[in-house]
Amino acid sequence: MQPTLDSARRFVVRATAGGKRSAESARQLRRYYRALRAALGPQHWWPARTPFEVIVGAILTQSTAWVNVERAIANLRRARLLTPRALLRVRRARLARLIRPAGYFRQKARKIKAFVHFLEAEYGGSLQRMLATPTAELRARLLRVHGIGPETADSILLYAGGHPVFVVDAYTKRILMRHGLLDERADYEQTRRLFEAALPRDAQLFNEYHALLVAVGKRWCRPQQPRCEACPLGRFLPATRTPV
Repeated sequence: MQPTLDSARRFVVRATAGGKRSAESARQLRRYYRALRAALGPQHWWPARTPFEVIVGAILTQSTAWVNVERAIANLRRARLLTPRALLRVRRARLARLIRPAGYFRQKARKIKAFVHFLEAEYGGSLQRMLATPTAELRARLLRVHGIGPETADSILLYAGGHPVFVVDAYTKRILMRHGLLDERADYEQTRRLFEAALPRDAQLFNEYHALLVAVGKRWCRPQQPRCEACPLGRFLPATRTPV
């Protein structure tokens, strides 16, 4: 079953500050989703074979393009290291060499090691047990692990564990700021709450919406010379705003 916003008509918007403006932003976000689904269809994201591979990919994709992550993941797969126990045993220097295509490889090797040590210490190495932890509790624990910030933690929760949290990235913030729905001073948590207040708490819906926004950011809503006239969201861009 594909994610839908039909139930949103009965959904009470948990508006944050801003009253009518917040309610209008919520309606606009729902319009954006319907327009993107109609134009682009399902995105089938995250591209991974296992939940653990999602987690490794979420760490590796920090500050790099996904194509580089795919090369690093392929190296780990060939070395038979895509399990928590294998990554726990491998030397950090070897791990760093294998993930070199993803960039910042020494720092990312340390981050991956920190995660698998956390998984072993807190959950006996069981990913199933970890992902069964209540959302708020697991998010708080993940944020205490070296190298796991809000975006990475939420990617793990949503894409590996199916927890209903919205992932915010640079594409999301750029699109919302250009459309006048987000102040440039808004931080990660404010942006995340904007989406979670506007939409039914549905992991599949959050998954699909985030993936659609990534597609928009890559194809049309670029940092320089955005292609607004071809973008499925171009018709929603305020006439008084000039893309930057």
